[in-house]
Amino acid sequence: MQPIKWTASKIKTLKGKRFACLTAYDYISAKLIGECGVPLLLVGDSLGMVVLGYETTLPVTMEEMLHHTAAVARGAGNALVVGDMPFLSYHVSIGQAVENAGRFIKLSGAGAVKIEGGALRAELVKTLTGNGIPVMGHIGLTPQSIRTLGGYKVAGRQAKEIKRLLADARALEKAGAFALVLECMPPDAARKITSALKIPTIGIGAGPYCDGQILVTHDMLGFSGKVSPRFVKRYADFAGQMKAAVGKFKKDVENLQFPAQEHCYD
Repeated sequence: MQPIKWTASKIKTLKGKRFACLTAYDYISAKLIGECGVPLLLVGDSLGMVVLGYETTLPVTMEEMLHHTAAVARGAGNALVVGDMPFLSYHVSIGQAVENAGRFIKLSGAGAVKIEGGALRAELVKTLTGNGIPVMGHIGLTPQSIRTLGGYKVAGRQAKEIKRLLADARALEKAGAFALVLECMPPDAARKITSALKIPTIGIGAGPYCDGQILVTHDMLGFSGKVSPRFVKRYADFAGQMKAAVGKFKKDVENLQFPAQEHCYD
């Protein structure tokens, strides 16, 4: 049986099923994750913090996103690659947004883009999808809005906030979004949104009722060595393993144990 080549329209067919998604920022990570059969790889603007060393996602540029998205697209295999539109790449005007979203498709090989925001972005989502650019929405905690939110805060704790999130979700679905990321909200809020939509929801810190789940790969693998958010489950300790390996290499070099004869040419 031929492996599925995942597209935005095929991701929509996963509504009501459970599927895993992950972030990727480079060729080799994308290749390894893709080979595991993960259907969707998000090149998140989270690369600003986990790859480029910024304190937030806000400084990330279009050029940085295109560079990393192209690397991921070269390794992703059958996975759908979604490019995360960075701060101020779609805020100024719809024309600016179409041009930048088009660059993700034309220059980096992405199969879709992701945009933060609710009903406010519905007209933009409709325009992009109408021009052949698939869009994944993102509501709840929206990291590009932390200056107005006052930090990284859980969304949907109050009834009126859940009502607003539901309206946002329905507006994005009606505008043509093929899936919706729900970030940092109580499980009951995510359950209500997921039940109300015909497109898949993808949770990150939104509990078990979403159709899909996504994590930042560096958090899931314990690569940063930092304390991860509450919603992260660590499946490995890459930071610890890397430090141990580097320490052994350093010791071998200092003790003249590397390179040995088997590492030399005749």
